[in-house]
Amino acid sequence: MTTEESPMRSTSLTRLAEDQLDKARAASSGRAAVTVHGGHEHDLRQTLIALAAGHTLGEHDAPGEATLQVLVGTVRLTAGDEVWEGTAGDHVVIPPRRHDLHAATDAAVLLTVATRA
Repeated sequence: MTTEESPMRSTSLTRLAEDQLDKARAASSGRAAVTVHGGHEHDLRQTLIALAAGHTLGEHDAPGEATLQVLVGTVRLTAGDEVWEGTAGDHVVIPPRRHDLHAATDAAVLLTVATRA
């Protein structure tokens, strides 16, 4: 057994989603986000994004290989002619092209992006 600090870290996504949704509801942009895991020393970045009902991230380029997991609420991901609607527990691979994300209800999602090829 070693006395080094364990690399295992735990985060309550439920509690984090609630906190970020409170911030999103209070923000004029209707959104809030926090990095759960990532940084320059990691190959993976995970961001919890909260959107108040009716708000969107707006169309943007794909960040590379990425997935989206819905934690709370209902969202719509649109990429060209493709439309995906997800609710809590759903998971989608984000197409490698411009897309947007819209919250049909108050929603929180976990975006996972591979930062290195």
